[in-house]
Amino acid sequence: MDAVECSCSRASAKSPLFRVGRNSHGDWVVEDDSGRYGGIFVDQSEAVRYALFENGHRQHAVVMVPGIMELNMSRSCGRI
Repeated sequence: MDAVECSCSRASAKSPLFRVGRNSHGDWVVEDDSGRYGGIFVDQSEAVRYALFENGHRQHAVVMVPGIMELNMSRSCGRI
């Protein structure tokens, strides 16, 4: 699991929405709606587990994305 976390304060995030999908290489990808938290995972269960952990186990805040979803690593905390 390669999770990435921005150095910004997490206190500002209120129950983020997480998207879970597969990238063009077949890896499972997770990214929150602000682009601050996310990662690449070897299987779907690990990706969903990470998303649930990060959002306080709110199942309604995890969305499965059909098709290809690429992790956007070019965002910085100041540019959302």
